[in-house]
Amino acid sequence: MLKIMPVFGTRPEAIKMAPLIKTLAAQEAIRIITAVTAQHREMLDQVLDLFKINPEYDLNIMKTEQTLTEITVGVLSGIGEIIGKEKPDLVLVHGDTSTTFASSLAAFYHRIPVGHVEAGLRTYCKYSPYPEEMNRKLTGCLADLHFAPTPKAKEALLNEGVPAERIFVTGNTVVDALLQTVDKGYKFKDAALEQLDFKNRKIILLTAHRRENIGERMEHIFQAVKAIVELHHDTEVVVPVHLNPAVGEQARRIFGESERIKMVPPLAYEEFVNLMDRCYLVLTDSGGLQEEAPALGKPVLVLRDTTERPEAITAGTVKLIGTRREKIIEETSSLLTNAAAYRKMATAVNPYGDGRASKRICQAILYYFKLNPNRPEEYGNLC
Repeated sequence: MLKIMPVFGTRPEAIKMAPLIKTLAAQEAIRIITAVTAQHREMLDQVLDLFKINPEYDLNIMKTEQTLTEITVGVLSGIGEIIGKEKPDLVLVHGDTSTTFASSLAAFYHRIPVGHVEAGLRTYCKYSPYPEEMNRKLTGCLADLHFAPTPKAKEALLNEGVPAERIFVTGNTVVDALLQTVDKGYKFKDAALEQLDFKNRKIILLTAHRRENIGERMEHIFQAVKAIVELHHDTEVVVPVHLNPAVGEQARRIFGESERIKMVPPLAYEEFVNLMDRCYLVLTDSGGLQEEAPALGKPVLVLRDTTERPEAITAGTVKLIGTRREKIIEETSSLLTNAAAYRKMATAVNPYGDGRASKRICQAILYYFKLNPNRPEEYGNLC
């Protein structure tokens, strides 16, 4: 039996790995051993509960104000010990976290193959996003199997010298998770969300937490959003406030007296995606939302100067607008008042997946280990 060890530590990783774990576990030829680092604790647990994943190993490394060095050392040591004990045939990591890079390095030290889910995303800017860009590139150097979500990601890997036979274009598993979770009849557990008038008001979903935005850039973002609400009286904003104390302090100081800006605690994944499904548009500095919101027909304005997801910009579902106050007000106001501009973004084709990425990755793994004679068909006709 093929022994596969998925490793992850944050909520975004868990969301994107959950449908893949379920798909792999359904295979008679595969035994799954899940390890989590709990780089994020509470938010990770919400997803584990939702998708009913019970990890065999939990490092529980999260602590207050942990540094990148502490995370990396803790994961490298802890996952290395587990790999030494279990001796899996393949370690599966996802995306761009410190857990991803350190787990890949631990597997390499034990000469265990690494499969990288969501491989090939690049901004080609070392510090943007930080530290994610380098985590991705370093993991790419260590990986043996590269599960690229789009043809553009495959192209980036080929340009870096990755052999074509080790790259599989699969679509993104986040679409798999999303389509399994959105419910048109969903009732919000948070009373503030349940009371929102989605039919008669334009609800903006705002998320902001990037390390490189904390400080002056975050000030510009929050001041712009406050001004948008004052300019557009039919508009309300929902802000799930990130657990980082620096983000929360700025949000409360700037938004505290605004009646139409509702600050809520970090939302469970099920609550969050159903909010996203009903909102008017999304303002974010997140990476994952650039893939999720377009699948629901929601325009996304990205509060960053770079993105490792250019496919959505090309497709027209996402627009990169930076963090200048005036630019944020201008671009958001355009979507709030120009029906044609809004419709153009809302109806553009999402390039990131069709809900079958997990199945393609499973087939690729079986193919790599010669348990499936056929290389899986690649996703990408719409990219």
